[in-house]
Amino acid sequence: MLNMAHAPELWSKLGWTFLILLAYRVGIHVPIPGVDTRAMAEFFAQAQGTLFGVFDMFSGGGLRNVSIFALGVMPYISASIIMQLLQVLSPDLKRMAKEEGAAGRKKVTQYTRYATVLITIVQGFALAAMLEGMTSPTGAPMVVEPGMMFRLVTIITMTAGTILIMWLGEQITAKGIGNGISLIIFSGIVAGIPTAIMQTKNMAGDIIPYALLPFIALFMIAVTIAIVFVERAQRRIPVHYAKRQQGRKMYGGQSTHLPLRLNTAGVIPPIFAGSLLVFPATVAQFSEQPWLKNISEWFSHTTVLYNVSYAALIVFFCFFYTAIIFDPKDIAENLKKQGGFVPGIRPGDKTRDYIDNVLTR
Repeated sequence: MLNMAHAPELWSKLGWTFLILLAYRVGIHVPIPGVDTRAMAEFFAQAQGTLFGVFDMFSGGGLRNVSIFALGVMPYISASIIMQLLQVLSPDLKRMAKEEGAAGRKKVTQYTRYATVLITIVQGFALAAMLEGMTSPTGAPMVVEPGMMFRLVTIITMTAGTILIMWLGEQITAKGIGNGISLIIFSGIVAGIPTAIMQTKNMAGDIIPYALLPFIALFMIAVTIAIVFVERAQRRIPVHYAKRQQGRKMYGGQSTHLPLRLNTAGVIPPIFAGSLLVFPATVAQFSEQPWLKNISEWFSHTTVLYNVSYAALIVFFCFFYTAIIFDPKDIAENLKKQGGFVPGIRPGDKTRDYIDNVLTR
């Protein structure tokens, strides 16, 4: 704490981060023109556990408020994932990101921004069209004056809001503390904690016995600690660098390690798995087909099928996403070029296979 008191640069970064997050939270409560926010709130009270609930969580409540930030950072995340997939499929894009240094990464970032705008325009149009056909549980229409003008205004507003969120996240990354996009998602989730506490308080005594509340609180703390522990865990592969002489100077001869995160894929697998499993419930909400209602009931949060499928999909997406973002072949080639080697493992293909086996385990 004493060191923080004498670190004006740190306080400046903290203040900058706080102000940007505050601006984001203010924008969450600015609705787009032409939408009945009360009818939308009634609809979302019935939409928990569907795809709308997932998107609303990542937008920090922006979708429930039909705000200018309703789409949140999901278009940017989708564009980033698409660019990572394209780097696997396109050698030119991969070379640009890997071999052209800062200039190549800057181009990839620019392409990601363009893809974000395109995805936002498509999603904004789809959301506007969907809102026009939606009603609240009481029968009130979501849109006061539907039509092409409403769709155009919604697309422009949503696109501008998403671009602003993307810019705010980049400003936090450049001038604040931590990763800006992650902090924006974090702030949206944290903003729902007071509501969750009040809901728990209202259920205390009737649904949840008072004696269980301390154990629930301790369990939440223990789970949070366990998540942080696993998230920070890594397997460190020792790497030695051979000595080499360039001119009159001697380079290398040092030892370091290659950190392989235990959770390489991060939070992407649960997001993908959850989105897929709530999709049936979302479709069933807009359909009267009995078979869709049955499928929705099979995949409700309390069923064994849902939880088994959720765990299996998380495992699948962990392997899938890790294979996309982490290439053992590139790591082995870079080590070989720099004169590095894993003790007891031959450089090249043997190193690649060893890293791949460790990562798979």
